[in-house]
Amino acid sequence: MSEPRGEPPSGLDLTTAEWGMWQAFRNGGTHDLRTPYPEQNDPGGPHTWGPERSVRADIVARLLLSGPPASPGRVCALKLNGVRITGTLDLSGGTVVPYVEFHNCRFDQQLLLPESHFTTLRLVGCALPRLEAARIRTEGDLHLPRCVVSHGIRLTDAHIGTDLLLNQLLVRRDRRGLSIAADGMTVGQDVQAEMMRSHGELSLRGATVGASLSLRGSVLSNPYGRRALNAPQLTVERTLYLTAAGISGSRPGGGVTPPYGIGTTTPAHGTRVQRFECLGGARLDDGRFGDAVDLSQARFEMEADQELSLRRVQTPELRFLGERPEGGRVVLSGTKVANLVDRYDSWPAPGGLVMAGFGYENLIPLGHFPLALRLQWVAAATPEYAPEPYERLAGALRASGEDADARAVLLAKQRRRRETLPLAGKAWGYLQDWTVAYGYRPGRAAVWMAVLWALGTVYFSWRPVPPLKEGEGPVWNPELYTLDLLLPVIDLGQGTAWRPTGGTQWVVAALTLLGWILATTVAAGASRLLRRQ
Repeated sequence: MSEPRGEPPSGLDLTTAEWGMWQAFRNGGTHDLRTPYPEQNDPGGPHTWGPERSVRADIVARLLLSGPPASPGRVCALKLNGVRITGTLDLSGGTVVPYVEFHNCRFDQQLLLPESHFTTLRLVGCALPRLEAARIRTEGDLHLPRCVVSHGIRLTDAHIGTDLLLNQLLVRRDRRGLSIAADGMTVGQDVQAEMMRSHGELSLRGATVGASLSLRGSVLSNPYGRRALNAPQLTVERTLYLTAAGISGSRPGGGVTPPYGIGTTTPAHGTRVQRFECLGGARLDDGRFGDAVDLSQARFEMEADQELSLRRVQTPELRFLGERPEGGRVVLSGTKVANLVDRYDSWPAPGGLVMAGFGYENLIPLGHFPLALRLQWVAAATPEYAPEPYERLAGALRASGEDADARAVLLAKQRRRRETLPLAGKAWGYLQDWTVAYGYRPGRAAVWMAVLWALGTVYFSWRPVPPLKEGEGPVWNPELYTLDLLLPVIDLGQGTAWRPTGGTQWVVAALTLLGWILATTVAAGASRLLRRQ
């Protein structure tokens, strides 16, 4: 004899809690088994949840995969609050049509969802040993806020139709050291993982996010491995936020108000702030970010062999505004940005920054960051001389109309290069520096020329030079004679008409040599400027 339509098969032997869940499913209502005592409703707490609050995982699976029809005028939905699920809930490969929502539930065993298909799945404030959901597909959201997951989450190659919500999630590592394995994951809109606590490696290799990825106020810690965040080839269509979160409310004991006490904009004056912290290495190599990478108020604490690696990242704006990293290195090799927004005290100490091939178009410093400190920044990133960082800085300054600062940077480059030359090269370099500052201060040549011309004029006025042939040649003019000696190539008709003797020959030779040196250094500097421009 068949069962009445919508009634559970007699062989299931449903408990009172399961019978209530069955009826709530058909009515689309919430099956709430919480007690009046809040301390007993914590899914991760020490209190025992007995049979009166327990349902079997296979009954839950039966409802979701092949449940009864809805009551007339209702829509089927599984909404559980304060319920314990015993056994392993296995929905692998299944298609779940009803709406699913678990609030404050306790799962005795791992939740198996690989290759399953949902419309929307929400687990809020639940405690579970592990979530296995590789290649899961959702038409809408996947929510895991305030959940506690003891042995990791796997979302490899998952496809989330709209948003992935992980706010205030606490997740610990699995046996491979991964807290969240989400390599190849695709999210249609935002990933919100604010105020999250991750103990292990958060892996997002090759993931794609259709809007923004926010880790505001989160703490990523991995004392077991090299990286706390491993996200090479990550694509975010808008902005990656590794920033502080403004906490807008608190409980009497000082904790965060549970439902999303997190500001998504700059905190207001007086608002408490929880900064983003990464305790371990972070890798964002080859990432593509459509709007910006924001590191405002971020804190990185690394071992000597760990890195904040941003190799070959491309983004319109990099906001390097966090605390000075503790230990490790910051690597920007090959990174390309349009705007570099930074502060001097956000960059690591000498030896902690690598930026070979780091390209930026505009500098937007915040706070006190004069040219002298900017040159120290370049020097700290280049323990061995390399011209490219100086030329990049000069190009950015010139593009913003700061030509004098650009010339100062290129002069600093030549002085740094001089230290790598042999003795003869150093001597020639010092001479160019003293005379015309490698051509970047051409006014010096005019000053030297004027000084030498005045000294020569005084000397030759005191000691006239006899003519080469008596009665022939121009009228003696000490001013023109000195000028003819100092100007190479140009002949004023004075130098060959007179015959210096004795000590005057040394003076003539010195003025001629100094004139050639000045002309040579000016020509070298001029050609250098022309090549740069």
